[in-house]
Amino acid sequence: MKRLVVVGGGTAGTMIVNKLRRELKTDDWEIAVIDRDDVHPYQPGYLFLPFGVYSAAQVSRSRHTFLPDGVNFVIGDVDRVDADGNCVILADGRQVPYDYLVIASGATPRPDQTEGMLGPQWRESIFDFYSFDGAQALAGALEKFDGGRFVVHITDMPIKCPVAPLEFTFLSDAYFRQRGIRDRVEMVYVTPLSGAFTKPISSAHLGSMLHDRNIAVETDFLVERIDSTSKSLVSYDERTVPFDLLVTIPLNMGAEFVSRSGLGDDLNYVPVDKHTLLSTVHPNIFAVGDASDIPASKAGSVAHFAVDIFVGNFLQHIAGKKMTGSFDGHANCFIESGDGKGLLIDFNYDTEPLPGKYPVPVVGPFSLLKETRANHLGKLAFRWMYWNVLLPGRPLPLPDKMSMVGKKNET
Repeated sequence: MKRLVVVGGGTAGTMIVNKLRRELKTDDWEIAVIDRDDVHPYQPGYLFLPFGVYSAAQVSRSRHTFLPDGVNFVIGDVDRVDADGNCVILADGRQVPYDYLVIASGATPRPDQTEGMLGPQWRESIFDFYSFDGAQALAGALEKFDGGRFVVHITDMPIKCPVAPLEFTFLSDAYFRQRGIRDRVEMVYVTPLSGAFTKPISSAHLGSMLHDRNIAVETDFLVERIDSTSKSLVSYDERTVPFDLLVTIPLNMGAEFVSRSGLGDDLNYVPVDKHTLLSTVHPNIFAVGDASDIPASKAGSVAHFAVDIFVGNFLQHIAGKKMTGSFDGHANCFIESGDGKGLLIDFNYDTEPLPGKYPVPVVGPFSLLKETRANHLGKLAFRWMYWNVLLPGRPLPLPDKMSMVGKKNET
């Protein structure tokens, strides 16, 4: 009897066990999923919690309800992986042996990694929305905010859903206008990047949207500390950005057990082949989703497209065959822009977001790099798709690999 263990019952891990349970015979394979709790968060929903679009009940469900029959769900904190002994060791001493291991433990905001972030202003004038508690607390802070310097800040890349800070900024602008206080709010977007986004065409487009909304952009800002006394961000080159209300995206890091196991890089992400997702060190360990070090967005769409490639590769790998699937870094992300509109971007390792139509050329119904009502509705509709199609591992009529069909190359 072979044993497959998946560490992480989030987006990637849940899709993997649903798809592989159908492929691996129960007489031949045991499958186990390990996670610290039985709460599966819909993390894209955290963006909307501060604005009252979603309720708390709409952004979480039980993990076990999405796991198929024949999968053992183990609840517990992982202490470390003994890669030489092929065993996952839990904090309470339990051991879960494996023949093949998939690390799908995601990425986590780490406000403790920036000096002063967790100081006396934390959840007073400094908030985050990348956690459930942070998004809930921020809802109350926004409601009380009546004007002043409002700063949205990214500590460093990579982060989960790299467009989410921009979305939050656009939604905040619309929120302040709806409340009639926008003229009393000075908005600043602070980023470690050289522009609004990582790729030239989309960065220019999104940067112009910030400019049109009278939102200042502070680029190339690498925060060294937060000064709680003066309520300001301080960069390594000694620039300062004062704030009255700061919404920050803390440094994102992989799971601590990855570091303790000697499996990760400086940010606890597992080095893998970016096309096969197989560990560069251990031939029976894969890392999928946000847990890996692939140079792609840490987003649900990447997990979805990568898992589809991974499943075929895994079946070939365990059969002793060459893995023929090649993940190209495909990602697509809806970007809420406020006022009931949104954009969509579609890109991969080699091709930046371009204008056009998606998924059907000319028809769409979604427009790339263009604000439309349809894109906003697509963003909202995705929550139903997530719970009912994506997690159960049902097929979506979208290509795993990025296509240039329907796109307009402006270079």
